[in-house]
Amino acid sequence: MKVLRSLAIIAFVSFFGFHSAFAQCGTWNDLPNKEEVEGNHSVYRQFLKNKSADDLAALDAQNFQIAFDAWKQVYEAAPAADGKRDWHFTDGAKIYTAMFKKEADAAKKKEYAQMAIDLYMKAAACIESGTIEVPGNVDEYIGNYIYGQAGFDMYYIFNSLYSKTLEMLNKAYEKAGNATIYTLLEPAARIAAYQFDKELMNQADTRALYIKITDIADYNIENNADYGEYYKSTKQRMTAAFANVEDRVFDCAYFKEKLEPSFRKNPEDLEVLKYVYQKLRMQGCDSTDALLVEVKVKYETLAAEINKGLEEKRRKDNPCYDAVQLQKEGKYEDALRRYKECLALPDDSEYALKDDEAKAQIYYSMANMECWQFGRLGAARTNANKAASMRSGWGKPYILIGDIYSKMGRRACDDWNSRLAVLAAIEKYRRAKSIDSDATADANKRINNLSGSLPDKSEGFMRKVSAGQKVKVGCGIGETVTVRFK
Repeated sequence: MKVLRSLAIIAFVSFFGFHSAFAQCGTWNDLPNKEEVEGNHSVYRQFLKNKSADDLAALDAQNFQIAFDAWKQVYEAAPAADGKRDWHFTDGAKIYTAMFKKEADAAKKKEYAQMAIDLYMKAAACIESGTIEVPGNVDEYIGNYIYGQAGFDMYYIFNSLYSKTLEMLNKAYEKAGNATIYTLLEPAARIAAYQFDKELMNQADTRALYIKITDIADYNIENNADYGEYYKSTKQRMTAAFANVEDRVFDCAYFKEKLEPSFRKNPEDLEVLKYVYQKLRMQGCDSTDALLVEVKVKYETLAAEINKGLEEKRRKDNPCYDAVQLQKEGKYEDALRRYKECLALPDDSEYALKDDEAKAQIYYSMANMECWQFGRLGAARTNANKAASMRSGWGKPYILIGDIYSKMGRRACDDWNSRLAVLAAIEKYRRAKSIDSDATADANKRINNLSGSLPDKSEGFMRKVSAGQKVKVGCGIGETVTVRFK
């Protein structure tokens, strides 16, 4: 501990003691002691190569001291190394980040964070001056790996002032543009939403920033084959971060752009039309706005058609739609019949389901009714399995299959197999929440409810079955489960 405290003092004094070195971009290329400097470079790099700040923070005090001393010597002598790498700056920032993580004193933590940030800034200056060559586009490199890394650390590690962090992230966006790494977008969205909500950022600046980072995300969603999905997920989190403030930040034009795709995709959905119309009116769109007028006319026309009895014709012509309505009305046998007609429609029918996800929903609806309204558990399981197979990452069919097994266990099993059926049900519930976070709450509730119905250890002993053993469940379930006892 004494060594670490000494190191902290050395670091503080060293940083300010050789401040002039930070303003330089010297290399070791023409130094008389070049070999010595390169040797010290190799010494400290063995501790930092492919290591994170957390890795460095985990080093013992002696090895950390060796790494710091060697880095300090090469940094003082040749901040820009050989002119082809920025390591002496960025490695220094990583060292001070590690010291920040190791330090408990708040004042010293603040000092170390600033030292790391200053090193990033000096690296940027040397790269921009041409003293240090970097691979690829210089602006993109500085934006992503210098300003961007600094901003990332300020948000996630240093807990810097939001205004300063946002300033750094904006530097990154200005340099990297559409090539900005996706990990740098979400922090700005969260900061801006918070700052605006606390009246620390005005509407115009908040809107401009959000549009900037959204444009970057949209560009990459469309054009970045390797990481487009990452930008898509990031945009979803950015949108969520703004959910509580977007009504106050954005105007009619923003919401028109946001809601028009939903309107175009669902021009026959009365609820969508109603929502789009009301939202645009609430956001100040003029009653004469072309999109608003179009939505209003479509809404009123569709509503009038329904009121005039076209709903009956629509239900007659479209078995898929009719089945949904029949199920809502509690006419379950008719709904099942119409669902089957829906699935049997030829591909060239205008009402035929065009994708597997839609068909999966139909099979799930059928399974749900077969289980709960009619108790036809075999048919229910068959349809639930079809639903699961046609839509990946969907937990509800597995929840239903678990319910089916639970019912089958109570209906026609002896005590032992009924408890094995509980295990089969629990395995389906666990499967559901493992692939679909939306299913977690329902799955956990059911698992908790069944926890008291697991097999008794004494019963297992009598049957020579031990925990962890795999056995087959009877009663028509046919699943193989791993035995667990109460």
